[in-house]
Amino acid sequence: MVDGNVVEAVTVEEAWTLLASRELGRVATSASGEPDIYPVNYFADAGRILFRTAAGTKLSEIAVNPRLAFEADSADDHGGWSVIAKGDARILVTTRDIAAADGLPLRSWVPTLKYDYVEIAVDEISARRFVFGPEPERYPM
Repeated sequence: MVDGNVVEAVTVEEAWTLLASRELGRVATSASGEPDIYPVNYFADAGRILFRTAAGTKLSEIAVNPRLAFEADSADDHGGWSVIAKGDARILVTTRDIAAADGLPLRSWVPTLKYDYVEIAVDEISARRFVFGPEPERYPM
């Protein structure tokens, strides 16, 4: 807690450090005016986020509208943090890009084949830290 604040904005550099410390996040897409959100395991580094997926709705929506948001967070009994990143996604198609992505520590958590890599080129990132505690009295006497 900084100066009694229970919500603290963090620097861009720390946002990337927090993001790189986790493996599970959520991708928010929007196609035809309908938002969707999907849990994904990911790898974050150097201004980009990569995840693997199988053919389906996520890839279709990214093809229609590559602009998306990404969120990852962490919490314990005392507090937590949340990182929100926004950017444009592209499906990796070249042998070189796919081979480079294959070398990253990015493995599926569920036993399904996922042949497609998606890279988010992040152009906006923000993060907040939170201190947990009881809610203050709403109507003090």
